[in-house]
Amino acid sequence: MFRQDVSILVGVTILCLLGMSTGTNYQYQIKFLDVPLDHFSYVNDSLTFKLRYLINDTYDPTGSGPILFYTGNEGDIELFAQNTGFMWEIAPKLKASLVFAEHRFYGKTLPFGNASYESPKHLGYLSSEQALADFAHLLTEINPIVPGRRNRPVIAFGGSYGGMLAAWIRMKYPHLVNGAIAASAPIRQFYTDCGIFNQILTTVFKTAYKEECASNIARSWDALRNYSSTAEGLKTLQDKFKFCNNVTKAEDITGTFFDYMNDVYGNLAMINYPYNSTFLAPVPAYPVREFCGRLAQNYTGLELINHLQDALSIYTNYTGTTKCLNIASAYDSKMGDQGWNFQSCTEMYMPMCAKGPGKDMFPKQPWDDKKYSDNCFKQFGVRPRNKAALAIYGGQYLDDASNIVFSNGLMDPWSGGGVLRSNNPSITVILIPEGAHHIDLRAANEKDPGSVIASRQIHLQNIQKWIKQHSKRRV
Repeated sequence: MFRQDVSILVGVTILCLLGMSTGTNYQYQIKFLDVPLDHFSYVNDSLTFKLRYLINDTYDPTGSGPILFYTGNEGDIELFAQNTGFMWEIAPKLKASLVFAEHRFYGKTLPFGNASYESPKHLGYLSSEQALADFAHLLTEINPIVPGRRNRPVIAFGGSYGGMLAAWIRMKYPHLVNGAIAASAPIRQFYTDCGIFNQILTTVFKTAYKEECASNIARSWDALRNYSSTAEGLKTLQDKFKFCNNVTKAEDITGTFFDYMNDVYGNLAMINYPYNSTFLAPVPAYPVREFCGRLAQNYTGLELINHLQDALSIYTNYTGTTKCLNIASAYDSKMGDQGWNFQSCTEMYMPMCAKGPGKDMFPKQPWDDKKYSDNCFKQFGVRPRNKAALAIYGGQYLDDASNIVFSNGLMDPWSGGGVLRSNNPSITVILIPEGAHHIDLRAANEKDPGSVIASRQIHLQNIQKWIKQHSKRRV
């Protein structure tokens, strides 16, 4: 998932960050299934496309065990299959099959091939509702409902947007899915305070090493803006940061570079794991702490810029092999930023803002609903339906939901939109104080904090309970 920036549609922050903590290369078969282009119309219902999914039956030789089903989010599904180690680790214990379903319009599941993004008429088929219907269609194929016979139990898994989908598929298709592990799933982000993401993000940087780190970041915006105002200053910035493309005007800094830095700060917080990881970029253990260790004193002017560049290299050049800084994108090429930008302009409407000095470490940027809507129309020819997700999925109202675990790391800036409490006894809420973005779905690591280990145990206990409930269900 991506951060919806105040000023532009691109330059957004990936939510769906996973990362391997081991060098394990998980194996699976790649399959395709024809699914309807439009699940909600009976006109032209012969129009189909090929949905890609991955399957591993190694631990379920009889084909009768549980199905652990990953609800693919906004990226290549193989990336998630290789980076969701928790599912692979519990499959042998449960004698379960693993299935990873790709989200339409992402990865290789392109309904119109290379033309999928050419027209709003094509992109109009990109939505969470259609994706969930794809997943339901797939489940009925691999786990058919047969009168008089009990089908196999299905447990949904997902992180970030995928976690939202995991929770929603349990809500929308409870007859197909017995329970869901929804990690770092901000299903309440649609109506929360627009500044909560940046406020939590600022706290992460304040507490990682010394409070001066966040203060320096807050001052750096004006320092960069001042240097960008003259040709000589732009040359200084070019020399310091070694941009791949020469910066020639102030907007290159105050626009493109500012957006890039916003995204880097969010990414660093989300991948702030207690061990080295390589998902978006090679980074050390606790990369926010390492970053802030280089901004641990009060700096100003050129000294501040020098130390900022040094700190930034933790994310951009930890291996020392990067020759220049490409600020066009802070993300892995397998992430579907264009698709998510469209979803952000339709149903996934999550306003974000910066409150400025005294509230967070960013320049003040109020949310401008009209500007955002106009940008969406300019880019895609559509305007957001602000309350669509709330009407479709219920938002904060979870009284009728059941068999869902919502887990959130409190170091994760997306936790502000997560389910942090519930009075529903059929909903389990797990708070992970030392946790970054859905660390509990990652493969086990010897450096995992105790709260992460405990959360995985709670996941497993709930999964076993749901499977047992299924076995007792009357046919």
